[in-house]
Amino acid sequence: MLTLIAILSLLPSAVQDNTLTEDEKKAGWKLLFDGKTLDGWKGYKKDKPADSWKIVDGVLTLDGKGGDICTVEEFGDFEFQIDWKISAGGNSGIMYRVAETRGAPYETGPEYQVLDDDKHGDGKNPLTSAGSIYAVYAPAKKVVKPAGEWNHTKIVAKGNHIEHWLNGEKVCEAEIGSEDWNAKVAKSKWAKVTTYAKETKGKIDLQDHGNKVEYKNIKVLPLK
Repeated sequence: MLTLIAILSLLPSAVQDNTLTEDEKKAGWKLLFDGKTLDGWKGYKKDKPADSWKIVDGVLTLDGKGGDICTVEEFGDFEFQIDWKISAGGNSGIMYRVAETRGAPYETGPEYQVLDDDKHGDGKNPLTSAGSIYAVYAPAKKVVKPAGEWNHTKIVAKGNHIEHWLNGEKVCEAEIGSEDWNAKVAKSKWAKVTTYAKETKGKIDLQDHGNKVEYKNIKVLPLK
């Protein structure tokens, strides 16, 4: 009869939050949040994050107004992963290839919508629902988990090609500058924003939309 220790040794080991596996390290992944500090992050157009961005039990938590935070480092082609949990009726977002040249990060970087689809008004419109390329491309399927549960996001950006993944499903795919992209942008709130999605490299930004939101397991793989 196997002992309990022997049985446990046969089970896959749990991956600790906010760490990289040995395989990820070898592949070149970079950990952007260690669960202890906000090293590598700053306020958008500011020197440091606002005090409302706190670390609670290893989770990056926004509870109160403080403005967006963004990475100090810039990324061009990459695969980015993050886990997020939104409050009831809450709204946030993840923007990428952001330049700190405009009043708001969404004026340069496309946005991955973070949302409680069930209770926030944006959830009624697929173009602004969770996982969308905000206001431009609607997710192909609805796979977001309810408020208070963890969701897993992956964003891929390679050249003009971008992908949004949610909970293991590819929900959006687009080619920046293509005929389809230009037509959709022309019908969106970005129609007259000449700087939208023009950067080939920039910061990754976590949005303060006035609601409580939590993030963990934030990491990026720069692509060659």
